[in-house]
Amino acid sequence: MSKREFVHLHTHSEYSILDGASRLNDIVKKATEFEMPAAAITDHGVMYGNITFYSTAKAAGIKPILGCEVYVAPRTRHDRDSKLDRDQFHLVLLAKSEKGYKNLIKLVSIAYSEGFYFKPRVDKELLAQYSEDLIAMTACLGGELPAYIMREPSRVEQSLADYIDIFGKEDLYLELQDHGIPEQKPVNKTLIELARKNNLKLIATNDSHYTNKVDAEAHDV
Repeated sequence: MSKREFVHLHTHSEYSILDGASRLNDIVKKATEFEMPAAAITDHGVMYGNITFYSTAKAAGIKPILGCEVYVAPRTRHDRDSKLDRDQFHLVLLAKSEKGYKNLIKLVSIAYSEGFYFKPRVDKELLAQYSEDLIAMTACLGGELPAYIMREPSRVEQSLADYIDIFGKEDLYLELQDHGIPEQKPVNKTLIELARKNNLKLIATNDSHYTNKVDAEAHDV
């Protein structure tokens, strides 16, 4: 695969506070350098950089894909028990159209106004209400499906069924990543098996948090 055939669909910018180190201009510049036709921005829980990214990418001839890696409450967005609700699941959402973008804005806004508990959280009720024209990817090891594969295999089938009900098989992608983390290989194996069993699509992503390899130390700092 040449560089131009790969598009980054899981990208964190400087707006993923205390987590992303890539500046928007650098993301677009790198995509241009590698002759990539498009690039996405999927910051954690926020969409602060979307408008700037959109205009910067368009000016550079790069198709901007607007998204967000939302936090999904383990129960509902209204639950706030420190033992049960402090941790959240990750889910990557990409807008397919203006309608999808508006739905994404709605989700992120409600995540703050109704769901905030340590993080801005959505839940499956909200996802079902505002899923139109949104693509969902199952995210990193912090996603619900990967987490259940690792720790609670008995919940995997129901979790997958929930997301199929919400997004349909057309707009749900099981996300494969390989960053040298030992747990990723067995998780990927199970995701591939689930995709084949349920006639779902797979997508390979790089969970990008900085632009260049040399930026790793600065990102850690």
